[in-house]
Amino acid sequence: MIASPKDVCRKIPRRLRYAVFAVLGAFVGMVLYVAHISRAASYLSDDPEACINCHIMVPEYASWKHSSHARVANCNDCHVPHDSTLRKYYFKAKDGTRHSVLFTLGMEKQVIKAIPESEHVIQENCIRCHRATIERARAPVHTDWDRSCTDCHREVPHGRVHSLSSTPNAAVPPLDPVVPWLKGEKAKNQESDSFK
Repeated sequence: MIASPKDVCRKIPRRLRYAVFAVLGAFVGMVLYVAHISRAASYLSDDPEACINCHIMVPEYASWKHSSHARVANCNDCHVPHDSTLRKYYFKAKDGTRHSVLFTLGMEKQVIKAIPESEHVIQENCIRCHRATIERARAPVHTDWDRSCTDCHREVPHGRVHSLSSTPNAAVPPLDPVVPWLKGEKAKNQESDSFK
C-alpha cells in the first residue's frame, strides 16, 4: 500500500519537518529563480532572439540576421525537427539542456559546429524546404541526396567566419541584464566612470 503524504509527514520527527519544508521550499525557489533568469519560457517559442539569451550564439544570430534566410526562416525552421510536435520539443529540450550545461560549465567552443544529430535535422529541413529545387536539379550530385547539403552550401546561412572573436561588435537586439537590479548598478558604474 502506498503511504499518503500525511503518513509520510507524520513519520518525520517534528523538529525535522520544518527543516525538510525549508529545504524543499529553497529548492523550489531556486528552480523558479533559475527558470526566470534563464528566460526558460522563451525557448518554447520560435523567436530567434531566444537563441541569443546566452552570448555564445551572438555570431550565429548576427550572420543569420544578414542572410537571405532571415526573410523566410527562423532558427527553429532549420535546427529542430518538423515531422511531429513531440519530436520538435523533445529535440529542443535535449539540445537546449546540452547547450545550457556547456555554457554554464564554460565548455562552449569558440566556433560552434553542429553535432551529428543536429546535422541530420538540418539536412532533413534543407530537403523539406528546398525539395522542389532539388527535384528539378539535374546534377548527379543531388541524386538520392547522397551528400549533405552543407557539403556544398556550407556558408548558408551563417557565412564563412562565425566565432565569438569574429563578430565582437555584431548588431544584435539589446538584452536586459539577467538580474534586473544589475541595470541600476550598470548605470551607476557608467555614471561614475564618466566623472573620472
